[in-house]
Amino acid sequence: MKSKHVAVLLGGFSSERPVSLSSGNACAEALEQVGYQVTRVDVDRDVGAVLSALKPDVAFNALHGPFGEDGTIQGILEYLGIPYTHSGVLASALAMNKEQSKKVAKAAGIPIAESRVLDRFAIGNQHPMKPPYVVKPVSEGSSFGVVIVKEDQSHPPQVISSSEWRYGNTVMVERFIHGRELTCAVMGDVALGVCEIIPTGHAFYDYDSKYVAGGSKHECPAKVSPNIYQKIQTLALKAHQAIGCRGVSRSDFRYDDRHSENGEVVWLEVNTQPGMTPTSLVPEIAAQAGHSFGELLSWMVEDASCLR
Repeated sequence: MKSKHVAVLLGGFSSERPVSLSSGNACAEALEQVGYQVTRVDVDRDVGAVLSALKPDVAFNALHGPFGEDGTIQGILEYLGIPYTHSGVLASALAMNKEQSKKVAKAAGIPIAESRVLDRFAIGNQHPMKPPYVVKPVSEGSSFGVVIVKEDQSHPPQVISSSEWRYGNTVMVERFIHGRELTCAVMGDVALGVCEIIPTGHAFYDYDSKYVAGGSKHECPAKVSPNIYQKIQTLALKAHQAIGCRGVSRSDFRYDDRHSENGEVVWLEVNTQPGMTPTSLVPEIAAQAGHSFGELLSWMVEDASCLR
């Protein structure tokens, strides 16, 4: 009989609040259905006091974006001594910082795309690298602020240096990798399946194609050769371990098979707080591996700890 009291942390105050509300409510509902006592906690600046009074057995972290997946809430939970799901303080902070996580991945022998980190105002009117390239904030998730610069563009997009930019002044400029978008979930020390994401009516896997129903099509399992499938599983597990992730993570890749089947596989990033919405990838990949949504979440709750 499951009698653990689980506080599902959702909402929060990052730009990814709507995604977190959707993830958190889906998780809370499923955890209730499998027998846990659940309290939904819409996270605000007083979350430490709220959790101190609540005294849950476990915190299920369904937050996305800064504060929720950058080591901050993890540090608060460590301080309070409340076991929590997903990765710990260091791995969360490391994975959220694209520059530092790529350094660790490269040192572990994981193929990455060449990139430069710049102040967005330093980009000006000159291309910082030969197009095509991608400009992305160093510490945002859900594809917020991602700009693709195509071969035929004569200068960088003006939005990067404009007052409309809301994603911090430090950006990563990264070589654009042609090809297919593949992703692989890791659960504990096991790489689950590989899924291909095919954006529907979008240039790439942006916010809408991630979270709006019908925004993307998921091919699970991905239709790639067995050696590419296994290579991606191996690299996803290697990234999970090199960065020090715990619980569930999801690594994203590009696979350029335009010139040969072996092609080029490039690791983009690891998500320590993958989405758990109705359109999310990890529940779909886990289901393919024989884990229902409730079973996946139960595993995460039972895996929760401090000092992760």
